[in-house]
Amino acid sequence: MAPTSALTRFWRTDLARDGVLELLEREDLENLRLVCRDLSAPVARMLFSDLRITFRNSTFIKPARMAALKRIGGHVRTLTFVMPHTQETFLPPLLDPITGEELTFVYFPQIREPDVSSRQNEPKYGSWEMNELLVKQYPTLFHAATNVPSFVQALSCMPSLRSLKIACSGQAATHRYRRSVVDYALISLRIAVERAPLRSLESLCLQPIHPGGIHYLRPIMGFGTSPASCKRWSLIRNLVLHIDSFPTEQGQSMDQLKILHSYLQCFPNLQNLDFCWNGAKGPFPLSLSSEPALCTPSPRTVCPARYNWPLRPLKLRNLRYMSLRNVIVDASQVASFTTEHRHSLEEFDFEDTVLRSGTWDDALAPLTRMSDKEHGVRVEEAEVPIMLSPEEPSMYFKPTILSPTPATHHRRRRTRKRRHREHVGDRSQSKAKAREVHWLSPEHLKRFIQSSVLFSSWR
Repeated sequence: MAPTSALTRFWRTDLARDGVLELLEREDLENLRLVCRDLSAPVARMLFSDLRITFRNSTFIKPARMAALKRIGGHVRTLTFVMPHTQETFLPPLLDPITGEELTFVYFPQIREPDVSSRQNEPKYGSWEMNELLVKQYPTLFHAATNVPSFVQALSCMPSLRSLKIACSGQAATHRYRRSVVDYALISLRIAVERAPLRSLESLCLQPIHPGGIHYLRPIMGFGTSPASCKRWSLIRNLVLHIDSFPTEQGQSMDQLKILHSYLQCFPNLQNLDFCWNGAKGPFPLSLSSEPALCTPSPRTVCPARYNWPLRPLKLRNLRYMSLRNVIVDASQVASFTTEHRHSLEEFDFEDTVLRSGTWDDALAPLTRMSDKEHGVRVEEAEVPIMLSPEEPSMYFKPTILSPTPATHHRRRRTRKRRHREHVGDRSQSKAKAREVHWLSPEHLKRFIQSSVLFSSWR
């Protein structure tokens, strides 16, 4: 390609080149990337900006894939991690091969890569006996999901990552309280996000996510967490959370609602929130501290004193946009939330939302009061008679009268005082000038001499 050709000059213009590449299909981008080296770099940035990974046994283990990820990882801006619930992700109970009793497996993630040259390696799952049982009874996908160093190495190849999308669909309602391979993969993914150099990460999308997945993605009191775990998640500005609904009636366990409330507190700098319950309607996620199901203590508690502690209200001081779908809420909860976030909240959307108590006028009443306060007026009603003619009877109606508020009266009073001071100053100056002119006139001098004591005695 000649350096002075028109195509070269066009290709070196970033705005024009990117506009053309956005219109091409993915297959055309793949073919264009193989034309020559000059076309490869800009096309690769457009082609690999959005990467989708469906987790398998050798996703982060195969050397050829990891080498390819190192070459293209710098172009990745959006990563979609897909791992649906299938028959392969189901984990059966761990049994003792001799007695047949069910064993308890306590999981501690092994974050560091084991040293192959050392002979004194620590077992991956706590003890060598447990390692042997898990290798024999659990599938290969489980061991790939618990390989935390491979997740850290993969995400470290994407330093420019800005958006992370996680999709874990297909969990059965009967498996809601059972841990599967998907949960172990989410633990490894969370640890990798916290330890990889992802300083540009600002968007998180969990669509869809099962209720237990929130627990394993929570950086507070989770598996393998550290005091610096919340630092990376505080960078999130945009959050999309579509969670499968679960029963929240009286008598049901409310632990998952508490976990959701704790998880939302991990995003103090959140600006945009898109929340949706998949299935049946669920409670208002941003006002769980005032949810009746959580405020009423359950009779079946291990520690009633700890259970009765109220939840701390959720405050998102930078929240600007909020979208809620398939929610059942009280009017008082909406009113209190909008009042608390009135300084930052600019737009909110309630779609397919049902009020459990109250009306929408009660829920949106704080917005009306704030609007009247900003405009400096208040609304009053009075009956004013209108006489249409002497023969016809008087008719009454209730017009809306806009009267100034006390703040407006105060501003007007200060304006009148300032104008009065200016007027008094102008009058005093004019009087002084008039006196000066009158004193210098001949008539005034003549009257002064005639009325003086010396002139009267001489005369």
